[in-house]
Amino acid sequence: MNEHGMDHGALLAHSVGDFVKRGADLPRVRALAQTRAEFDRAQWQQLADLGWLGVLAPESCGGLGLGLAEAAIVAEGLGRALTPEPYTAVAVLAVRTLEYSADTTLRSELLTGLVGGDRVPVVACHEQADDVAATRIATTATPFEGGYRVNGQKQFVIGAAGADGYIVSAQAAGELQLLWVPRDVAGCATGLIALADGRSYGTVTLRDVAVPREHVLASGKAAQGALGRALDHAATIASAELLGVMKSAHEMSLDYMKTRVQFGKAIGSFQVLQHRAVDLYIQQELADAVLREVVAQLDAAPDDRARALLASRAKSRCADAALAITRAAIQFHGAIGFTEDCDVGLYVKRAMTLSAWLGNGRAHRTRYAQLAAQTTGEAA
Repeated sequence: MNEHGMDHGALLAHSVGDFVKRGADLPRVRALAQTRAEFDRAQWQQLADLGWLGVLAPESCGGLGLGLAEAAIVAEGLGRALTPEPYTAVAVLAVRTLEYSADTTLRSELLTGLVGGDRVPVVACHEQADDVAATRIATTATPFEGGYRVNGQKQFVIGAAGADGYIVSAQAAGELQLLWVPRDVAGCATGLIALADGRSYGTVTLRDVAVPREHVLASGKAAQGALGRALDHAATIASAELLGVMKSAHEMSLDYMKTRVQFGKAIGSFQVLQHRAVDLYIQQELADAVLREVVAQLDAAPDDRARALLASRAKSRCADAALAITRAAIQFHGAIGFTEDCDVGLYVKRAMTLSAWLGNGRAHRTRYAQLAAQTTGEAA
């Protein structure tokens, strides 16, 4: 507790809430969506200055060395304001991938630059839409004197719009490699595909890209472990973003129901709408409870299977709840909810893109069922 009686988590949540009120607001989101910029460097530097880009990064690289619980608090707060900057893609997915990679000079440089806001590395590992764990990799790394030549294409790269380089997964003689590829290196091309919420997915095409040996971040089982842990941690923190999105959307619905009058009464007095609002609130609280439980256990998950089960449980629950609550928010608002000027539509669009990223609810339920069945089979 501090002198004001707030614990560490509450203080962090208050800090994030205060930050988004002072400028990370919906008009800024709308303005960035029109430019397709997605990324405000001044805002990104503020996130760095506040220490939030380094929440998970080791202290040796300038980070705070905290856990997923703190990262979830930041992500939920930023999700409430629909902050477009790729916090989870960089400060969680990239940080965790680098943190679990080999301890090299390059790793330290990238982490230190990321924490300071100077470098924006993002992970480019997915090639197929239904591959939650990013294990189906056709990108190849062919050895040549001094390193590898890399060929392939990566899809669904969140953060590519502002990235200065990619952590690329590739196969070299059947062994996974994680490689650092600067954005402007010869043979690397980045294409952007617009998303519903004004942000974009990156498509990274690699044609005979020369990667020197010193740009190899991890190899073999170490690479698999680093990427697997990073993806599960990022899916969980994306779930925290979804929690922030659904909470704001539901609050907007309740506020609107108190002021919108029909037949001489506020629509919030209609019992059928009250029941619907309560049902959705229960879904929100279930998602919140599941996320808190997962976050509390995930840092100390005993093995890959336990970690994957936890992450899939959180993402599935939060993705489905966010979609249900934001879509219902449109209905609560009536005809005005379908207009471009109504802010509630922005929450629907963010819920759609976040729910799909790193595996949607159905994909994670499928993975959970498969992993659970394996556990049951081994026990038998």
